[in-house]
Amino acid sequence: MKILHTSDWHLGKKLDDFSRLEEQQAVLQEICEIADQEQVDAVLVAGDLFDTFNPPTEAVDLLYKTLKHLTNNGHRPVIAIAGNHDSPDRIEAPDPLARECGIIFAGYPNSRVAPFELESGLKVLHSEEGYLELQLPGKTVPLRILLTPYANEYRLKTCLGVENSEEELRTVLQEKWETQAEQYCDETGVNVLVSHLFMVRKGDELPEEPEDEKPILHVGGAQAVYTENIPSKIKYTALGHLHRMHCVDDQSNSVYYSGSPLSYSFAEANQKKYVLLIDIEPGQTAEVREVELSSGKRLLRKRAEGMEEALQWLSENQEALVELTLVTENYLTANDRKQLNKAHAGIVSIIPEVTNSDNLDGNQQKQIDLSRSMEELFLDYFKHEKGQEPNDEIKRLFTEILAEEEQ
Repeated sequence: MKILHTSDWHLGKKLDDFSRLEEQQAVLQEICEIADQEQVDAVLVAGDLFDTFNPPTEAVDLLYKTLKHLTNNGHRPVIAIAGNHDSPDRIEAPDPLARECGIIFAGYPNSRVAPFELESGLKVLHSEEGYLELQLPGKTVPLRILLTPYANEYRLKTCLGVENSEEELRTVLQEKWETQAEQYCDETGVNVLVSHLFMVRKGDELPEEPEDEKPILHVGGAQAVYTENIPSKIKYTALGHLHRMHCVDDQSNSVYYSGSPLSYSFAEANQKKYVLLIDIEPGQTAEVREVELSSGKRLLRKRAEGMEEALQWLSENQEALVELTLVTENYLTANDRKQLNKAHAGIVSIIPEVTNSDNLDGNQQKQIDLSRSMEELFLDYFKHEKGQEPNDEIKRLFTEILAEEEQ
């Protein structure tokens, strides 16, 4: 059985004022072509289909058209779950019609897929809360999927009965997965887990969450889950949330983040993007192949010493979106900015770095580095105003407010 794993499409996302819709159309078309060329049997989309709870109409249209294409006229199931950027209810709203096309949505950790059968031979053999078993066209073995969409504190309490403890979250998820794996996931089928969680191997350093991403580690009580919490009968785990493709753990079972198909912040500058192809047989270790994506503009950061260097570099990198730090003795004039923007249509931001301190007035003695995160800037501002570091409660409140503003 061959499975394609992708995630974090963030349809509707902009980079400041720059729309990414054309790039998203191109890269999703590329993913569809890969699925067809490789003749994959199923597609897993591990959350963050949209960038906001209320995406623009063109983003919704693009999602449905892409998923419909990926189903190959109902011969290839597409299983898509909600991420922390998605509204679970919006994700599940088209379910009755989607099922007729071979598209399966899951918005909540306790979502249950309604039984259905298509003329292609695609059929739901069994489903319960957070579990799905499918018969695929032309396949003699079933595909079993443990489904765990993103869950904030409220959803964890209502869907899984979790209180506040970090240890309890891991315990509840492990117990739920183990129970379902023991009951349904023997070696006569292909067994996978699809989730949108922050997952690490116990003892490893925590990777950074994407810049401008809603931090699921800090908002809503959803802590990191360990790979050791995954049942041994699960032979592949398809994760979403982190935008860099990487293997979390390949010792006992293959646990992967596919990453986003486009670079969505300058923290991802020059980052290669992929989809993952998984060849897997019942009871066997999954073979994972990385397929690099070529669509979309590069995001580049450049620190230029003066206008001449900046203009030369901009002329050589016309197809990228650019964050330009310009080192000059004096502040940039309106004419300088006009000249830079005329030289390159994809300048997202210009960060001036003035070296002549005599040109700084009394209120600008400390230069503000706008490339730093909102959290870092807030900490500096608080310390400047109050003369001390904010306590943990203030930090938590600021992070929650920031996350709400991004929704």
